[in-house]
Amino acid sequence: MQALVHKLLKKDHFGEILSISDVDGRSILRDASCASRGVGPVARWLLGREARALAALGKLDAVPRLLDRQARSLRRSYVDGDVMYRIRPQDPAYFKLAAKLLRGMHRLGVVHNDLAKEANWLVSPEGTPALIDFQLAWYRPARGRLFRILAREDLRHLLKHKRTYCPASLTRREMDILDKPALISRIWMATGKKLYLLITRGILRWEERDGAEERQ
Repeated sequence: MQALVHKLLKKDHFGEILSISDVDGRSILRDASCASRGVGPVARWLLGREARALAALGKLDAVPRLLDRQARSLRRSYVDGDVMYRIRPQDPAYFKLAAKLLRGMHRLGVVHNDLAKEANWLVSPEGTPALIDFQLAWYRPARGRLFRILAREDLRHLLKHKRTYCPASLTRREMDILDKPALISRIWMATGKKLYLLITRGILRWEERDGAEERQ
């Protein structure tokens, strides 16, 4: 591939994210070869999770396509759109399509595991939903009990955003899901999330609301 333009979108302890424009169009390269000392194994593990998830999703609409996977890098298609917190979607149709997107993803054996972040939800130029940032995604074709619990949490996080931007369209069943987080989620909120925030915000200086390009 002969790249015409390389643009650095983000650099952190886990490596670099670059936008690549060539004769085939635009794509996103996540490069872990320049990860900070001691973080490299984690960065490569995250690349592996993302690669497995994207490969399983294939050409599912509204998610990136896996284009190339190397030992320390991953290249995937660019998804056009802006982040949810900037667009603030208030059309019930957006959330209906978003729920359909989740069902399609779950049927293919993938849970996202990071949908509480509005920056992982995009609104396309046509007003439709898309998902990015599959580093924490889990591919489990057997879809056992834990998978079903995590899939429900994917949906619950979507409904939290729906409650923020389009509360009048919430159904009784959706409100029941919002009121009943899974036990694993309650344990995470009480224990693991504090350590996660300490590491990601205090040490790694991650921003919760990076822009769409930075989170690609």
